[in-house]
Amino acid sequence: MGRLGAAIDKLAASRVFKPLVFLACLMPAIFLGLRAYHAFALGEQLALGADPVKTLEHETGIAALAILMITLSVTPLRRLLHANRLQRVRRMLGVWSFTYALLHLTMYLVFDQSCYSIGSCEFRAIWQDILKRPFIFMGMLAFSILLALAITSTNGWVRRLKKNWQRLHRLVYVAGVAAVIHFVWIQKSDFRVPFRYGAWLLVLFAIRIGLTIQKRRGRVVKPVTA
Repeated sequence: MGRLGAAIDKLAASRVFKPLVFLACLMPAIFLGLRAYHAFALGEQLALGADPVKTLEHETGIAALAILMITLSVTPLRRLLHANRLQRVRRMLGVWSFTYALLHLTMYLVFDQSCYSIGSCEFRAIWQDILKRPFIFMGMLAFSILLALAITSTNGWVRRLKKNWQRLHRLVYVAGVAAVIHFVWIQKSDFRVPFRYGAWLLVLFAIRIGLTIQKRRGRVVKPVTA
C-alpha cells in the first residue's frame, strides 16, 4: 500500500493529472454526441440503437452515476492509500456528475415531457409524474442534491458556509443512495448492473464506517501505567 499510495499521490500531484481526469469525464459526452450526430444528422437509424431516446437517457444516467461513485471513492482511497493529493479532483468529479445528471434530466424533459422551452413545459404534469412514479421521485431527489452541491462547490461558498460546507456536502451520500435506488426501480428485468452500483456504494459505506471507527479509537494504543 505504501509504494502504491506514493505512486498514486505522485501522479495526482503532477500537472497532467487534472487535465487527464477532465478529459476522461468528457469522453462519454463526446462518444454519445458522435452517436447522436450519426443518428439524427446522417440518418443512421441504429447509431443509438432501436430506441434512441432510451439510449440517450440511459447513457447520460449511467455516466452521472458512475462519476458520482468515483467521486465518493476518492476520500476512502485517499485515506487508505495515504494519497492526499487525490482530493484535488474530487470537486471537479462532483461537478461532472452533476453535468451528466443535468443532461439526463434534460432528456427526460425534452423527450418524455415535450418540454422544449419554459413556455412549453407543463409543470403540473411534470410534478404529477414525479409524485406518481417513485423512481422519478428518487431521481429528482438525487438531482436536487447534486444541484445544491454544484452551486456551492466554489471557494467563495466554502468561505461563506465555513464548517457548514462540509456538513452540506455530506449529502452527496444521500444523492448516491437515491441515484442507485432510481436505477434499480427503473429496471424491469435485468438488475445486475444497478445491483453492482449498489454493492459499490455499500463497500464505500463499509470503508467509511471502518475508517471513522479507527480514527475515533486511535491508531496508537497508549501503554497502561501503574
